[in-house]
Amino acid sequence: MVKSKENLWGAYAFLIGVVLAVIFGLFNEPLELAGGLFYSALVLIGLIVGFMNTSDRDSMTFLIASLSLVIVGSLGTEPLKYIALDNYVVTSLRNVLGSLLVLFVPATIVVALKTVFSMAKI
Repeated sequence: MVKSKENLWGAYAFLIGVVLAVIFGLFNEPLELAGGLFYSALVLIGLIVGFMNTSDRDSMTFLIASLSLVIVGSLGTEPLKYIALDNYVVTSLRNVLGSLLVLFVPATIVVALKTVFSMAKI
């Protein structure tokens, strides 16, 4: 339940981005061959999430959660390459993790920069 309306747009952008990343990741098209429009939309949604979703009190929680997702997403796809090359489940998992990375990396960069600049204020 949303307690305040200040982050409502960011919460909806986050939800839409995650749903789109999972849906398009399940289409089972290799990440290298997917269209640029899809990734551009995910990057744009990630930027919206980064700018609108976090306040100063939530930024550390968001950074820790997104950092763990980025680490798992980037390091988790490598071993999946060698498990089974023609397995639908493994390929779908790799695509979903890659799509989530495209969504979360811009959001993480924006929130990290906002946190650093807020710490630098005197």
